[in-house]
Amino acid sequence: MLAVGDTMPAFRLKDQAGQMFDSTSIQGKTAVLFFYPKDYTPGCTAEACSFRDRYTEIQALGAEVIGISTDSVQRHQKFSTSYALPYRLLSDPQRKVAKQFGVGAHLFGLLSQRVTFVIHPTGKIILAHADLRPASHIRRAIEVLQD
Repeated sequence: MLAVGDTMPAFRLKDQAGQMFDSTSIQGKTAVLFFYPKDYTPGCTAEACSFRDRYTEIQALGAEVIGISTDSVQRHQKFSTSYALPYRLLSDPQRKVAKQFGVGAHLFGLLSQRVTFVIHPTGKIILAHADLRPASHIRRAIEVLQD
């Protein structure tokens, strides 16, 4: 897994609206990227909603939030609408971006681990947090953003 001090890899994925997201669009900005296993599962829903509930606080700290999972664009669209998620969800069905970040898989290699990265405007990773507990991800991301 990529670690603090590593550079974020370049990537392109479609978001829940079917629009192409290019990682170069966040160069010069702080970003919170969270990899999660699957839309609509209890832990993933709790994690996504925790980022939603503290989204304005994260924005006030100068960061943007982006969620990434193997779910399809269509499933992301439904999930985003169901829970009024104000940030982009990116579809990584072949786990290409997860692999670039060194995010492991489980369930026969189909689903990504739960990992949150905070990216500095320089492109350097300033947080690499892997934990099964969904609530720890928002807490750690905000702690790092406040430093």
